[in-house]
Amino acid sequence: MPNAHKPVVGITIGDINGVGVEVILKTFADNRMFEGCTPLIYGSSRLLSANRKALNLPNFNFNILKEDFKLSLNALNVVNLWEEDLTPSFGTPNPAWGKYSRMSIEKAMADFDAGHIQAIVTAPIDKSTIHSAEFPFAGHTEYFTRHFPGSESLMMMLGENLRVCLATTHVPLKEVASSISTALLSKKIELIRKSMVGDFGIDKPRVAVLGLNPHAGDHGLIGDEEEKIIKPAIKAARDKGMLIYGPYPPDGFFGSGTYQQFDVILALYHDQGLIPFKSLCFSSGVNFTAGLPLVRTSPDHGTAFDIAGKGVALEDSFREAVFQAIDIYRWRHERAELTANPLRRNNIQRERYY
Repeated sequence: MPNAHKPVVGITIGDINGVGVEVILKTFADNRMFEGCTPLIYGSSRLLSANRKALNLPNFNFNILKEDFKLSLNALNVVNLWEEDLTPSFGTPNPAWGKYSRMSIEKAMADFDAGHIQAIVTAPIDKSTIHSAEFPFAGHTEYFTRHFPGSESLMMMLGENLRVCLATTHVPLKEVASSISTALLSKKIELIRKSMVGDFGIDKPRVAVLGLNPHAGDHGLIGDEEEKIIKPAIKAARDKGMLIYGPYPPDGFFGSGTYQQFDVILALYHDQGLIPFKSLCFSSGVNFTAGLPLVRTSPDHGTAFDIAGKGVALEDSFREAVFQAIDIYRWRHERAELTANPLRRNNIQRERYY
């Protein structure tokens, strides 16, 4: 097992007809990636080879894992999950192939439970396709959250100097207002606090909360959710010592650059947070599922069927998702070591001081 400074990162294959395999291969075409992690792809070496040839990518050294689970530290390790020789039909969703995306996710999760891997990076799936394979979840976030009974998760988008969290995720717009409550926001705010401390080492994060209605409700003139739901949640967090502010009108908040003054932002629904985030960080943004024992990240883009198979997909976001998974895992590991025996650590510090 590689040490904490080089975790084994499980990589799910995503939708076979999208850009997932392409960005995976392009990411690890740079041998320097093996210095930070040991990648383990859940899919098929035949599929990887077919994509490599179709996209005219460099040759790869694949290490096919057997039952002994012997990893190569400087090659693309692959778990072959199926024997079929699949020929991708790039750009065309195929409901019959949704089972392969599901198999990849479930096997990676099983290996995490068994302690074989330390983090998971997921390539994009097509939700309609994977749902045809009896995958009863709105997306990866919901699947991984359900896997850990009693856990609460938080979708957090990570960019350069920008973190955006969502109070609600894959909820129809007409149901957003009825889905938001003071209790829900308080829960998400606490998850933000714990993640900032536990995953990023920020002990006193500055948190901004966005409003739901235009102009953040204009003091109740355009909706009363800000006054009745959002402000009480902010006050409760502030009473506990958090540096939390809002609710802010989203348009002015991002348009004026006010977002740059905060460590993390809580948006109330999917597009409210992701439209400005992707406008600012699309080429290198990362989706992180905070709040779980598992470190799971993904690129901030989808299957991109319109460019799949053309060899033009950029790997920047996927590569950054791998980097973020490594960094978060390392910080969690180091923090666990630092807090394992605080009395001993304090004695060491005291001896050094004197």
